Amino acid sequence: MTTTLRPTGPEIRPPEGGRARAYEIRVNSRPVGTVHLSSGPEDGPAPGRLRLHVEPGERRRGRGAVAALAAEEVLRGWGCTRVEASVPLTADAESSADPDEGRERTPAGVRLLAALGYAESSSHLIKSLPSPHTRPAPPPGRALRPLTDAEFDAWWEEQAATFVAGLIENGHSREQALASSAAGRRTHLPEGAATAGAALRVLSSEGTVVGTFWLGFTGLPRDDVHAWVYDVRVRPGRRGEGHGRALMLAAETVCLDAGADRLGLNVFAGNTPARRLYDSLGYRTVERHFLKPLL
Repeated sequence: MTTTLRPTGPEIRPPEGGRARAYEIRVNSRPVGTVHLSSGPEDGPAPGRLRLHVEPGERRRGRGAVAALAAEEVLRGWGCTRVEASVPLTADAESSADPDEGRERTPAGVRLLAALGYAESSSHLIKSLPSPHTRPAPPPGRALRPLTDAEFDAWWEEQAATFVAGLIENGHSREQALASSAAGRRTHLPEGAATAGAALRVLSSEGTVVGTFWLGFTGLPRDDVHAWVYDVRVRPGRRGEGHGRALMLAAETVCLDAGADRLGLNVFAGNTPARRLYDSLGYRTVERHFLKPLL
């Protein structure tokens, strides 16, 4: 049997740039799944994005692998230098416990991407926040205030440097990482600290600035959350003192005050301290993201 991709419609070219096209995965003439490909309008070499679904009864037969490799060829033709793919854990029917070994199996989508040479780059985590009457009180000696316009540029440079470094560590080129950072500022903080739909806060302890966080309430990466933690950081030299936890709890309070009760965030693969903090605060992983260079 032959597995192929068949377009389900014309290629789409959005006004803001990029391109997209949907395909059926077919075995001979029989549809067995779908592929959606897109390329963003980012400055510099655009990444390709792959969404793949194989019908449950057609899995474990190589359909997904053949379709993914064919999709990569399409993206190469678009000039993409890397491809991004994700595995939504809540939708993956293969992630249940292994009945033979009594332990959780690796999700099928994760196994497929690993076999095709994809490396995990990050994960999306979500937390349903407690009701307003159970929101935490600020720790003694700590105070929260808005980031000022005068502080914004220095804060952005520090945030952007960390973000770019994280992308490079996870396989992006420096050019791609810088382009992604610049696009993020244009999209999410066009008016700096005064941008509507954003909350930038500074945490002080005993009168000394110890950390900051950036929340967004509009244009979010997911449609199943009401707010997003784009950045949270503790000043060097003040880490290990509980300020990271205090910042995250303060961010949750800001969300609740804004009427938002589902908070999401992204954590880079390999950032073990941050991941431990989020796990301890009750965040759950809902999607894992993977990256592969297209040579």
